[in-house]
Amino acid sequence: MSDIKRLKLPLTKDAMRDLKAGDMVRLDGDMLVFRDAGHKRLYQSILDGNQAFDFTGETIYFMGPCPSRNGEALGSAGPTTSCRMDKYTPYMLDNGLAAQIGKGKRDVASTEAFKRNGCVYFAAIGGAGAIYGKCIKKAEVLHFEDLGTEAVRRITVEDFPVVVAIDGNGNSIYR
Repeated sequence: MSDIKRLKLPLTKDAMRDLKAGDMVRLDGDMLVFRDAGHKRLYQSILDGNQAFDFTGETIYFMGPCPSRNGEALGSAGPTTSCRMDKYTPYMLDNGLAAQIGKGKRDVASTEAFKRNGCVYFAAIGGAGAIYGKCIKKAEVLHFEDLGTEAVRRITVEDFPVVVAIDGNGNSIYR
């Protein structure tokens, strides 16, 4: 069993280079949150030549949050299945995205893009949305508010537990 590594977001290339598939990590800092509809809208804005925002150096968590209760930043915040974002992943990694967080396997093109760019894919634990929600200390909608729970958000997390599912060398816990 490996030691738990603690990392600050945004991730540096050096920090990602030291990560190996299977490493347990706790993240602190800011990340983006969006999923299917947010990816589609962002990608279309890029194709249209009007990129909505710069995702360079960012980490994206694939999640659609539940509404907040009792003064929390967000409610339950469990991961969504990542393979639905595979069609956007190579482009985003090739253009500066640092990392992604979600659940489940990734396709060959995405895995190769992680390897080509020295980036990482973290797995979050499905069914642990309540735990992840408690790690979120701040949340704000940045773009596409009309998408509701699928709007692009920036969240601030503390002690956010993930596992390196694909490392910067293309090694995967799923193989």
